[in-house]
Amino acid sequence: MDRVTNQTMAATAQRNLQASLQQMARLQEQGSSQKRILTPSDDPRGTADVIAVRSQQRAAEQHGRNIDNGTGWLTTVDSALGNATDILQSALQRTLQGANDGALGQEAKNALAIEIDGLRDALLKEANATYLGRSVFAGSSDAGRAFSDAGAEPPYAWTGTPGRTVDRKVAEGVTVRVDADGAAAFGEGEASVFALLDGIAADLRAGTPVSGRIDAVRDALDGVIAAHATVGAQHGQLQRAESVLKTTEVDLEAQRSKAEDIDLAKVILDLNVQSTVYQAALNVTARVLQPSLMDFLR
Repeated sequence: MDRVTNQTMAATAQRNLQASLQQMARLQEQGSSQKRILTPSDDPRGTADVIAVRSQQRAAEQHGRNIDNGTGWLTTVDSALGNATDILQSALQRTLQGANDGALGQEAKNALAIEIDGLRDALLKEANATYLGRSVFAGSSDAGRAFSDAGAEPPYAWTGTPGRTVDRKVAEGVTVRVDADGAAAFGEGEASVFALLDGIAADLRAGTPVSGRIDAVRDALDGVIAAHATVGAQHGQLQRAESVLKTTEVDLEAQRSKAEDIDLAKVILDLNVQSTVYQAALNVTARVLQPSLMDFLR
């Protein structure tokens, strides 16, 4: 039969009181931090789950930034192509007017030529639209503009590289193109819509019939409209990706909260119970460990 001394009882009581106090301190820390896992050793598997979910959340945040950036690119492209469509429609109307040789004198044709020069300049400005200092019609080019000026050599040269596009990753395994092919939308060099407008203006000034250029203007307008439709489809992809991302972010936060956060009501209840247990243990220990004669002899 084991011999139980006052010293043994005191040591046991101290250990039990310390364990109770540690548990109460842990509950207090959980309540103040709102976290169930304070150290990895508290729940190794739960810690691994939290790390995995947080990694997915960081990826989702990056996808969100990519979507915002891509939206900025496509909004710029959409605006530029919308303006370009209006400009080419005006150019088509001026060309149709200029084709009416019997009703227009040379002075009126010269006035139309000046208008078409202005439309060409406005169209070139739209084709050289930029977002954050980068041309939206020249792919990955860092030239700062998609097309050279009329006086450059060669004129209206496209600065982009075929196949070098600007893409943004909007989800795992999903990328969306956020620029537009300037060469496809406006042509390049002597085959560009800018050169076409130059030719119409020159013909009007020379008194040369421009009726043969009407179909070319219509084709150029159709090319810009087609590019605009493509951009609309790309914009739709971004919007769908943004909608999916919002749902994903909510799901990931729910997973993280379930793995990491506390049930505050339960922690408060446990803390009250633990506090009561600790106070009871103190009272019991004080009654059991009464001072003995040996305590005074020491």
